[in-house]
Amino acid sequence: MVQKPGNHRPTASSRRDALRGLPAVGAALASRPFSPVVRRHGAPLATALLRESLADLRADAAAGRLSRAEVRRRATTAHLARDVDGRANALLAPAPRVVVNATGVVIHTNLGRAPLSGAAAAALAASARCYVDLEYDLSRGRRGSRMTHIEPLVERMFPGCAALVVNNNAAAIMVCLRALARGREVILSRGELVEIGDSFRVPEILSASGARLREVGTTNRTRLADYEAALSSRTGSILKVHTSNFRIVGYTQATSVEQLAGLARRAGVPLVVDWGSGDLVDLGPLGIHDELPAKTILDHGADLVTFSGDKLLGGPQAGFVVGRRELVEKIRRDPLARVCRPDRMLVGAVRATLASYLTGRAFEEVPTLRMLALEPGEIDRRARRVEREVARATGAGRLLARVDGVSRTGGGSSPAGERPTRLLAVEAPDGDAAGLERRLRDGDPPVVARVKDGRLLLDLRTVLPEQDAVLAARLAAALGAERSRPRARRVRR
Repeated sequence: MVQKPGNHRPTASSRRDALRGLPAVGAALASRPFSPVVRRHGAPLATALLRESLADLRADAAAGRLSRAEVRRRATTAHLARDVDGRANALLAPAPRVVVNATGVVIHTNLGRAPLSGAAAAALAASARCYVDLEYDLSRGRRGSRMTHIEPLVERMFPGCAALVVNNNAAAIMVCLRALARGREVILSRGELVEIGDSFRVPEILSASGARLREVGTTNRTRLADYEAALSSRTGSILKVHTSNFRIVGYTQATSVEQLAGLARRAGVPLVVDWGSGDLVDLGPLGIHDELPAKTILDHGADLVTFSGDKLLGGPQAGFVVGRRELVEKIRRDPLARVCRPDRMLVGAVRATLASYLTGRAFEEVPTLRMLALEPGEIDRRARRVEREVARATGAGRLLARVDGVSRTGGGSSPAGERPTRLLAVEAPDGDAAGLERRLRDGDPPVVARVKDGRLLLDLRTVLPEQDAVLAARLAAALGAERSRPRARRVRR
């Protein structure tokens, strides 16, 4: 049977012959093409990646995916050096990458939540580069506590209260329940058995603390009487949980912090409120009415309130426990508190962020609050400048428009809250808005945006002002690439 030339597959013999031409690892590394590769990436990594490259080449040749000529071409030291260099660059590229957040979601969990203020970023960098007095009392010349850098600020913000900072809010909840209710029951409404992200659920955190869950009420209605009926000698704590990123509406009833505080006092058990979002200021003037400041929760009678540092507070990832001094001290002594303690960089960034609140400059200095406070008019002016730059660079002004829209708080904060904004809407020349979004996301730096109703939507509320020019350049490049693509010729019938 005569085999057609186009269907020719390498024989086992020809594949073996091709593989005999592969260079030895040592010889390849000693060759001239590999000299700059080894110098840039180091001999250990270059060696390991060369072995991987050769192994892939052998596998492709053995499977018949490469012709003998193609194997010979890829087996040259020049080609192998380029392949190893590419693998090393991909492996060692800076990560996580800086992105332009044009989604309009201010606290975007997948994009790192809250960007830090300049002061917080500087404090973090300074703590990272040098030795610091993290746990050293300079005035006494002996060991100190890392919380002494944060406590004076927190005590001014929450008079009469003590505070503990751990590495995230889930840890704050768990260390509270472990210290106060391990082996005992924690009373919690069924309507607050939330999943807080990445499939982590409050009941699982509670179980990990060693406490036992005592569910009360129903998903949509939990009365004070339900909590009261669940109280017993086995009760270690009453827990109220922020419902994070969802809201139940309609036939509902919830028990307030004030009501639960009275019940907890009468029963002699602590009331712990996980408020999650970490709001320290009144956001009502911005139209966000479903987020109370943490201090208000304490004023309503909570014994302890826990919240995140990297949500509405606008700082680094951290978990705060604030409240009654004797309870905080008990939590501080629990071994889990040491397991979850913050490092020196987090301590520095937290302190700098809290300082912005104490000085009354949080809305000017903390990016999260500054973004939330932006009015549509200012966002529209910035969007207009980006629109002009893109139109000038591409001639595609007819594809651009500014339209009304809404921004969201995000990060499990204010699930019902929206802020009016102005969006830059972009029509893809070929109608493929998803393809345009993908090109923006694949570029450098990546731009993350939204697609809705066949248009690309960019919300400059969440774009840092210094990134406006970058956004314009990236959008112009993406549109330019789109306009330069050959169009399929329409066939007349």
